Amino acid sequence: MSEPAATDDTVSTASSPPPPPPPAQHKSWADEADDDAAATDETTATTKEPSTSSPSLNVDELTIDENKTPPKLLDDPEDSNIQAVTSGDTPYTSAATFEDLNLSAELLKGLYVEMKFQKPSKIQAISLPMILNPPHRDLIAQAHNGSGKTTCFVLGMLSRVDPSMQAPQALCICPTRELAIQNTEVLRKMGKYTGISSECAVPTDSRDSIPLQKRAPIMAQVVIGTPGTIKKWISYKKLAVTRLKILVFDEADQMLAEDGFKDDSLRIMKEIERFNSSCQVLLFSATFNDTVKNFVERTVKKDHNKLFVKKEELSLDAVKQYKVRCPDELSKIEVIKDYIFELGENVGQTIIFVRTRQSAKMLHEKLVEMGYEVTSIQGALDHEQRDKIVKEFRDGLTQVLISTDVLARGFDQQQVNLVINYDLPIKHTAEYTREFEPDNEVYLHRVGRAGRFGRKGAVFNLICDERDERLMSKIENHFGTRVSEVREKSVEDYKAALKEAGLLQ
Repeated sequence: MSEPAATDDTVSTASSPPPPPPPAQHKSWADEADDDAAATDETTATTKEPSTSSPSLNVDELTIDENKTPPKLLDDPEDSNIQAVTSGDTPYTSAATFEDLNLSAELLKGLYVEMKFQKPSKIQAISLPMILNPPHRDLIAQAHNGSGKTTCFVLGMLSRVDPSMQAPQALCICPTRELAIQNTEVLRKMGKYTGISSECAVPTDSRDSIPLQKRAPIMAQVVIGTPGTIKKWISYKKLAVTRLKILVFDEADQMLAEDGFKDDSLRIMKEIERFNSSCQVLLFSATFNDTVKNFVERTVKKDHNKLFVKKEELSLDAVKQYKVRCPDELSKIEVIKDYIFELGENVGQTIIFVRTRQSAKMLHEKLVEMGYEVTSIQGALDHEQRDKIVKEFRDGLTQVLISTDVLARGFDQQQVNLVINYDLPIKHTAEYTREFEPDNEVYLHRVGRAGRFGRKGAVFNLICDERDERLMSKIENHFGTRVSEVREKSVEDYKAALKEAGLLQ
């Protein structure tokens, strides 16, 4: 990770840590089956060590096999510029080392030994002092996908917990099941030596789980989950909020958006405020549109801190974007098979994003018929199937994953170097709306799957008709960029694109 950028703050110094091991080289986001309603196109991730009152989600079976040798990772980038706005007279000093944060020895050991970190990334260096130091002000933070924002709030939660108190003290709410499980896994890995207990609050298949009213109260000190499950646990008085010190919203723009989980999120916040007005609130996301930005600034305490990346910094320049004009859907499949797969078979893993679960099923069947080993994930699968598919992909057992936008946000897999937009993302609008609008934020999140921690990658957008042309043009205008065209059947064009993206020699 790169050095923190100079800010108005001075940078303090500390004794060097022992040398660590070298680092390893809309209703579209859902908490779907909380009620017995049909699952929407949202889903799963990865965790460990559930408490005795946990639902039957076996996190140990989902953890990543770190003995596997990952593909060679590409060059680390420069961190982007971050603007911090602090409230009041409290001075914050950027952290040059993790020792500057006065963390416990157990947490430092987790960072160096388990996480294999060497020093804070830029966003960690700037945001962690705001999170960890009294008076523990609320924080609205926007940062790149893959910039290390998960570490910011996970470390914040672990640091605020009193290990001697067996009660929930930190709560993190995520829009998808995958992201909740993944964040729980990160927390358990980072906090391995602290003895802090955690619980993952996600929907489970009803045939396997204990009825909620019969469950014991939650004793875990950190709870991470999806909004419907957390709201239900609170309403059944199984999840106490009186001792909460810190509340985190991951992907906060979606959690607080009108077409997302605003109602559930507000109910949870109001319930916490009834008993605990001093709870620190952290809102983290890669994107904040102006409507949501204004909303969250009214929702959190007035003396909050803010941390934003300038809009132009969100283009994820490390990822090269291309468009391929295809005359029909069959041509899209042929482009994937004959050109992208053929030339890119050794460049890492690939995620293909589709708009509907029907498209996911169709494309999966076609590629399997053609002899490719692919997996697909979408909301109609049960939780156990989805957990298994995500684990296999994260372990590197499968190279190609077809997904609806369930994995567009927050899914962290450093070996993904190729993203294919089989369908461009569109906003969920009324059926009578004549003009489709692109979902620019979803597009940014999709692109981010191929650029974790700013590493190089390539995105191929398959354009099929005039509607796709208009959507692509609007995406280009929104991000102030021009996406290069790759001719449909030109081997040389695909080779040049992959070379430009740093994926071919």
